[in-house]
Amino acid sequence: MSPKNDLFQRTPLLDGESIDTTREVLRAYFHTTLDRYEQLFETLRSQEAYYVKPIILRHPLIFYLGHTATFFTNKLVLAGLFAERINPKLESMFAVGVDEMSWDDLDTTHYDWPTVEEVMAYRRTMRARVDQLITTMPLKLPVSWDSPWWAIVMGVEHERIHLETSSVLIRQHNPAYVQPHPAWQPCRTSGSAPENQMVGVQAGKVKIGKSKNDPYYGWDNEYGHHEAEIPAFQASRYLVSNQEFLAFVEAKGYESDACWEEEGLAWKQHTQVTCPTFWVRKGAQWWLRLMTEEVPMPWDWPVEVNYHEAKAFCNWKARATGQPVRLPTEDEWYRLYDVAGLSEVLADTPAEGNIHLDYYASSCPVNEFQQGDFFDIVGNVWQWTETPTYPFAGFDVHPLYDDFTTPTFDDRHNLIKGGSWIACGNESLKSARYAFRRHFFQHAGFRYVISDAPATLASSHYETDKLLSEYAEFHYGDNYYDVPNFPAALAKLAISAMGGRPAHKALDLGCASGRATFELARHFEHVTGVDFSARFINQGVQLAQHGVLRYTLTDEGELVFYRERSLANLGLENAKHKVEFFQGDACNLKPILTGYDLILAANLIDRLYDPSKFLSMIHERLNSGGLLLIASPYTWLEEHTKRENWVGGFKRDGESFGTLDGLKEILGKHFRLIQGPLEVPFVIRETRRKFQHTLSEATIWEKID
Repeated sequence: MSPKNDLFQRTPLLDGESIDTTREVLRAYFHTTLDRYEQLFETLRSQEAYYVKPIILRHPLIFYLGHTATFFTNKLVLAGLFAERINPKLESMFAVGVDEMSWDDLDTTHYDWPTVEEVMAYRRTMRARVDQLITTMPLKLPVSWDSPWWAIVMGVEHERIHLETSSVLIRQHNPAYVQPHPAWQPCRTSGSAPENQMVGVQAGKVKIGKSKNDPYYGWDNEYGHHEAEIPAFQASRYLVSNQEFLAFVEAKGYESDACWEEEGLAWKQHTQVTCPTFWVRKGAQWWLRLMTEEVPMPWDWPVEVNYHEAKAFCNWKARATGQPVRLPTEDEWYRLYDVAGLSEVLADTPAEGNIHLDYYASSCPVNEFQQGDFFDIVGNVWQWTETPTYPFAGFDVHPLYDDFTTPTFDDRHNLIKGGSWIACGNESLKSARYAFRRHFFQHAGFRYVISDAPATLASSHYETDKLLSEYAEFHYGDNYYDVPNFPAALAKLAISAMGGRPAHKALDLGCASGRATFELARHFEHVTGVDFSARFINQGVQLAQHGVLRYTLTDEGELVFYRERSLANLGLENAKHKVEFFQGDACNLKPILTGYDLILAANLIDRLYDPSKFLSMIHERLNSGGLLLIASPYTWLEEHTKRENWVGGFKRDGESFGTLDGLKEILGKHFRLIQGPLEVPFVIRETRRKFQHTLSEATIWEKID
């Protein structure tokens, strides 16, 4: 358990007091990372090893040698720090990897890969140009999210991610293509595996999420705020060892379908897997594939599996014990971190766990690194969780890498926590949030928990439908061209008109995404939002339930922005308990929708199939003295309303008959016009450079019978 003499440099503090010192720290951080990454490729035995795919779903290793170098160039060009490219052909070829999104997708694209020496020459040129930047570029502390230096730090941390992912590919390579290396020596100790035990963890609260002034670099998904109350639970003292997992294998866990989740079962049947991927059968004996060699099975080391295998083991154990065994959630892992009394890896002191390459180029016995009452909360192998990755409240993408996390917000990528023996830099921080598809292999294992509480999963959904996204922005987004938010403006107009009238119940008809429904709840005791479209209503429901709405906005072509809006930021948090949403037809409302003090019908009447029916019966839904606010641009179209059903907008008896004339004619039997007509403008954003500007005419009517 003796650490190495030369500790691999940690991710640096970015708020130092000395500019000269910080500049030199960043220079060393850059060069030592590139050195270590290039040293990893010295484990390849031949030139051929660079061009044969370790697994069919990924590029050959020559790609990953070039990818991290071209990442620097591409991001520094984007940041305006490189005036010109180094090699546009290579920078295009190495720009985008193969995301292992599906286990049955085969990448058959043919590439005319460059030679190893050509790639190394590119790396040397890139290194010199970045070093020149580090030497000459003005440095202002702290280095923040908006700093030009952020692009350099991003490149270094990206290289450190691939230090680990490339080591996994080398581990999956044909043994004939790899060789041991003195800088990559595995652990050589093994013994009997300890019997796992359950340790009680008291209930507690976790608060996680980085602020933009955090002194350490972070990826976009780490920023924001999240907190949760965690009920008491039990967690295994150790990571699941190879020995403990063997019981599942010998119980024919891979042969039986009973313990596998639906997605895991499909993966198992497709791959015909019969044991963990790094286990090797030699006669009657089990061996373990390490990065550059195979060794007799170290039964006291952690088993390394994907999520599907870890979940199947938990289901099998739950069946065997009758207890609610499952993987921990991300929140529960943070609770374990806290009760173990852990802190960040120190700059000049060996880590408290097998992490950051401080000890081995492999995992090690599960009982070697004690952390509080547990072992390996941090380090040895990553640990699968039940939690699909999701954005914290306040999430935002970085403009230099807008697709780092957002493609994983699909409820199909689960978070891994704790880091492995090769998790370095940002990966080793408590705040690190990395997620992979559930069939993905990493240096990852698991521990299990026993808890009666279900694994609560936060939604990571972003609305991408263009129309729904436009309406989400129309209701909850920015104001454009100094035009106030339309639903909020109408609600304000309605509330002002109410004066001292009773304000018990309001109805928002044609509520769409629901902003006016929430705004009216500032004044009314209860507000009901009704719309014909369940898709629109779902946005209001999502806000009422979770307080957050996420959607994409078209920039140009296929490019999009990611947006998050919350009731709290709009000052509407207290309104969500006073609203409800229903799908309904304004021309045929359910009997229960009655007894209102206000009805708002915004941009509705010229979209109804029978507006006269609606207008002639709406008084039945209002209390005496109640108000009806109608707003509409009067855009009569036959695709919505047959010509014979228009309320206005045509010639009658040779004279122009406007919609306001029609409203007076129909509503005059039960209402009197008390305010308007008023023009209320609104703007709908379609793209960054295309907007609809419209005037809606508003009238307010008081029920008189």
